[in-house]
Amino acid sequence: MPIRKRFRYRDAGVSIDEGNRAVSAIGKLARTTFTPGVLTDIGTFGAAYGLSGWNQPVLISSADGVGTKLKVAALTGRHDTIGEDLVNHCVNDIAVQGATPLFFLDYFAVGKLDAKVAAAVVSGMARGCRNNGCALIGGETAEMPGVYSPDEYDLAGFIVGAAERKKLITGRKICPGDVLVGLPSTGLHTNGYSLARKLLFEVAGYRAETFLPELGCTVGEELLKVHRSYLAPIRALSEAGVLKGAAHITGGGITENTPRILPAGLAARIDTSSWKPLPVFELLKRTGRIPVDDYLRTFNTGIGLVLAFPLSRVRRALRILDGLGENHFLLGRVIQQARGAKPKVIYT
Repeated sequence: MPIRKRFRYRDAGVSIDEGNRAVSAIGKLARTTFTPGVLTDIGTFGAAYGLSGWNQPVLISSADGVGTKLKVAALTGRHDTIGEDLVNHCVNDIAVQGATPLFFLDYFAVGKLDAKVAAAVVSGMARGCRNNGCALIGGETAEMPGVYSPDEYDLAGFIVGAAERKKLITGRKICPGDVLVGLPSTGLHTNGYSLARKLLFEVAGYRAETFLPELGCTVGEELLKVHRSYLAPIRALSEAGVLKGAAHITGGGITENTPRILPAGLAARIDTSSWKPLPVFELLKRTGRIPVDDYLRTFNTGIGLVLAFPLSRVRRALRILDGLGENHFLLGRVIQQARGAKPKVIYT
């Protein structure tokens, strides 16, 4: 039997017109982040960036996502912070290696495209890029009905930065006796949300709008606190020549991330009483009766960055952090293990 209806793309759930509206709004936001290195406008097949002013540049890149924190954004109807989370997470991942962020690209996939939501998400990305001095030079917005439900979206980012070869921060010179200092997180950042949502919304039965005095805000507000950028303190410490290594505390917590900057045969001895976890972490631990080892591998527990300094330069490093208004904690020391042993964290 012949099919009489004429089908359009929108009949399959994809709106070209809504896509054009989203791209127009995104383009305006992206242009507010452009730096002198940007050579092409939004809408070209490939984004071009001119690398100049470097002697022996090393390009450093990273890709990441926001994870199930997206579920909290959807639950609260607030989408203007998620993009900033994404940018800051990616910036931190390359800043700990000494990189200056140059440009950022995003991937935004939805079940049904809403130009206003897309613009809100990208507004956060643009803000994050401006604050970190990098350019949002392109990306992809994909409407995929059947892959995502109409009210769902996913978000990923890709960042490229550069560092002078001689100024890379590798951690290779970290040695026994070096001092470990922690900088505070603003909250969960972008990790542990699957467990946090289960405990707070399912086990405890809270709603996003539930105000908790111990947090000083609603559950939704707490969970949407922006993953902060550590670019400024890392840059200042690196330029002063006092920094040996830096670990961004993301998935895996202090337990899994700190060893990534340690040479074989060394361990990080960390005193867990040297900082007080943020109230949200105490709430989660109590609600879920989470075993200590799992707790420390799931959440950052209030420490978003671990820095390694030689003992002789700790005072200068702390003065620099104080000058930046950065709170900090003396976490512990680097200690010797058996020769060739896998780096690890030892809690005391």
